[in-house]
Amino acid sequence: MSAPRFNHMELTLPKGVLTEQRKEIAEFYNDLFGWDSLDVPILKQIGLLLRTDPETSQFILVTEQRVHISSPGFDHLGILYETRDEVDALLEKSKKWQERDDRVQIKEYDDLQAGEGAVVRAFYVKYLLPIWFDVQCMEYANDASRPPKQWTYA
Repeated sequence: MSAPRFNHMELTLPKGVLTEQRKEIAEFYNDLFGWDSLDVPILKQIGLLLRTDPETSQFILVTEQRVHISSPGFDHLGILYETRDEVDALLEKSKKWQERDDRVQIKEYDDLQAGEGAVVRAFYVKYLLPIWFDVQCMEYANDASRPPKQWTYA
């Protein structure tokens, strides 16, 4: 049996919120992460599909529901980048957004030692959606300390 991989995540907002904030959500996540946004008919409404990569089936679907998600804590989705420079550039871009819109929330963290020879560089960002995005990279002291398993897409 093949190993499963994540396909999508659905996030629910209170009724009316997506309708009011659709454009802002799409603009922010497109500018920060390069995600495409598509309006999709689903569950008798028009949901917002945030597609991470047009060549994969990974996406976040945002819909409105009477009973919706609430995550006041550190609930998050991790987004892994290859380099510290990419993470730092995204942090700077997030800070520029925050200067224009105080609804952008950022949590900065010190580098974290993650086992033998690995360092995690990360920050959290949250904007109009009910979860944080943990933007990170894992640096390894050498190739021998890098885990052998890598994602592949067919």
